[in-house]
Amino acid sequence: MVDVSQHELVPEHTVLDDPDRVDEVLAEYNVSKTNLPKIKSSDPALPDEAEVGDVIEIVRDSRTTDQATVYRLVVE
Repeated sequence: MVDVSQHELVPEHTVLDDPDRVDEVLAEYNVSKTNLPKIKSSDPALPDEAEVGDVIEIVRDSRTTDQATVYRLVVE
């Protein structure tokens, strides 16, 4: 089977393990965890260690900026 997360077109997905880092992100955007866009736990691009309730940092290439960083909350 093909590992989708390793495909060149799939951006880097990282679990934010540090609770302080998660708090920084939420404060920066002035949102709560549940206000973040969602990503399903069954999404094949997620790292294996991702669990429901985790915040995922996704770093994409961008034409207007070198990289764009977005955050998602893992849901069932």
